[in-house]
Amino acid sequence: MNKSNKFSLEVRERAVQMVQEHRGEYPSLWAAVESIAPKIGCVPQTLLTWVKRTEIDAGTRPGMTTTEAQRIKELERENKELRRANDILKTASAFFAQAELDRKLKS
Repeated sequence: MNKSNKFSLEVRERAVQMVQEHRGEYPSLWAAVESIAPKIGCVPQTLLTWVKRTEIDAGTRPGMTTTEAQRIKELERENKELRRANDILKTASAFFAQAELDRKLKS
């Protein structure tokens, strides 16, 4: 399933900025998000996710940053490719070892 980005990066950044600027005017983060989300045309949960992601990336909220998550994803992909290559090499090695044994037995 492919996520489509309905909102541009600029819209996301502006929405998060609005929440951060007006956060003190509301009793909670959720109240600020609920007020601002309809103004930009998204559901509050989406905006809350953007705000949390921005806070994590800025280091003000604990969690894995976007950069760290991308790096882990790249390493997992590389690990998968290396495991596949290793399996291919093991299979080829066994094939050639068996071929060498068969050749020696025929001699």
